[in-house]
Amino acid sequence: MSASASSIGLAGKPTIKPASGRIVSLDIFRGIIMVVMALDHTRDFFTNVPFEPESLAQTWPTLFFTRWITHFCAPMFFLLAGTGAYLYGQRHTSSELTRFLWTRGLWLILLEFTVVGTAWSFQIPSGFFGVIWALGASMAIMAAVVRLPVRWIAGLSIGMIVFHDLFDRLNPKQFGSMAWVWAILHRRGGILLPFGVREFVLFPLIPLVGVMAAGFVLGQLYTMERARRRKWLLLLGSGMIALFALLRLTNAYGNPATGLGGVSQGDFHVQPTTAKTLILFADVEKYPPSLQFLLMTVGPSLLILAWLDRERVPRGMGALWMFGRVPMFFYVLHLYLIHGLAIVVAALHRKPVGWLFHGAIFGDTPAGYGYNLAFVYFMWMTAVVILYLPCRWFADLKQRQRAWWLSYL
Repeated sequence: MSASASSIGLAGKPTIKPASGRIVSLDIFRGIIMVVMALDHTRDFFTNVPFEPESLAQTWPTLFFTRWITHFCAPMFFLLAGTGAYLYGQRHTSSELTRFLWTRGLWLILLEFTVVGTAWSFQIPSGFFGVIWALGASMAIMAAVVRLPVRWIAGLSIGMIVFHDLFDRLNPKQFGSMAWVWAILHRRGGILLPFGVREFVLFPLIPLVGVMAAGFVLGQLYTMERARRRKWLLLLGSGMIALFALLRLTNAYGNPATGLGGVSQGDFHVQPTTAKTLILFADVEKYPPSLQFLLMTVGPSLLILAWLDRERVPRGMGALWMFGRVPMFFYVLHLYLIHGLAIVVAALHRKPVGWLFHGAIFGDTPAGYGYNLAFVYFMWMTAVVILYLPCRWFADLKQRQRAWWLSYL
């Protein structure tokens, strides 16, 4: 017998085992990263800070942590998408898995440059090479990759994750008119596409497609007995954390120097204060995610997955479990909600509003706009509470109906 999402309130009371075919820990963790992601996007629309939180000379611990905790979201989106693909393949034929991956991938790319892009800017047409585009393109690539033996997929994914930093200094300009290809693959920044179309690449494909492939291989753990699976998750997670600490402290390998298009401050070295030293230690490159970044984020995430790994939804986590069952619905809805709230709040506080209808955070922030960090957290919690009821409704709908199109949302 399965539990309905409607039976789980914000208090998250223990429930019976969810519907067959779903892994409780994966849904809960997915819900956690969706909620944490919403914090980053709330900060984007409400902050009064005119610099990046990673700016070592200007940032402070609370601001940096607000940004840093959200670093776990993107790599885990890709890892869990790969794991989900593996589990989907256990219930379907290889042809059905391939078809699902490439059709869902193309669907996500379409969403990025239409519905999602408009949510960010409130302009039509709009869009950029963001996380949804990268997820979609990676799924389309995985449609072919999943045909390979799992051991080959493991080798390819590990190779891409470990060695892609060797190409950090390769400049797109070296490719001439094809510079946009290398930028899409491995370099954040503005690009000039064929026919004079200008775009911005925030999430290059390498190594994220490798992270998705690693998630596919990781899916094998979820066919094991729970105790054995948790042992492997603890072992892998602990090993990744230890390797991150070793690489970061020694600056041996795995994080690019400054000035290569990313936001990291480069190598680690002791700062005048303990706070700044800790900030620099944790400030590793996200665009594209360096080896150190992936070790720092995926390692602890595997430990959390091991802790969450149980048959029933733990007390207090019912809402997170529900959010994790409708991630795409949550993603699209939260962008429109946060952007809309920014407009309403700005009007109530007599702050500039017009810019929020014309590009918003992708343009210049007008003088006098923004709010302190405490208010950002308040608006984040407000948004999450508002999202609960529509997401619960959609989770119930997905459980009641098995229409094919619901799997794409």
